[in-house]
Amino acid sequence: MKRTALFIALSVLPAISFAASQNTITFKGQVSDQTCQVSINGNSGSPIVVLPTVAANDLATSGQFAGETPFTIAVTGCTAPTVGDLNIKTTFLGADVNAGGNMSNTGTAKNVAIQLLDASGGNPISLSGMTSVSGLVLKKDETAASHDFAARYISTGAATAGTVSASAQYALDYL
Repeated sequence: MKRTALFIALSVLPAISFAASQNTITFKGQVSDQTCQVSINGNSGSPIVVLPTVAANDLATSGQFAGETPFTIAVTGCTAPTVGDLNIKTTFLGADVNAGGNMSNTGTAKNVAIQLLDASGGNPISLSGMTSVSGLVLKKDETAASHDFAARYISTGAATAGTVSASAQYALDYL
């Protein structure tokens, strides 16, 4: 009886080790000489960017956009760089990103997504994976900086009326 139990236990081990290799969590972080307080539109905790109400007619066919809304990511309380300017990358990771690299709507409106833009050039930011964007520059001998972005609705078909909600995580890379 003990040998049978041992044999059964040993025969299950390869399946358990295979399953464990499929369930790996990778953690990443950063240690830096520079850290700053971050805010979005002046709000440092749980910021919300409110886009204007637009008509479904404004988003009647795939690829149309409306309701562009600027927002600012700012850093304060930084250690002033003394050698030269410090380029800080903003990294975005969108939740539920569609094939176009935009954040899918989790609200009730149909055929609408949210697209991020780098406001300095109006270029769309594709959120397929972690996306780093340059533009936030802490100038030599300064302790604060900001960079403007924007968000807008983009249609994936004929939009229907309803609520629109989407989210993205962000992080700053001081290296």
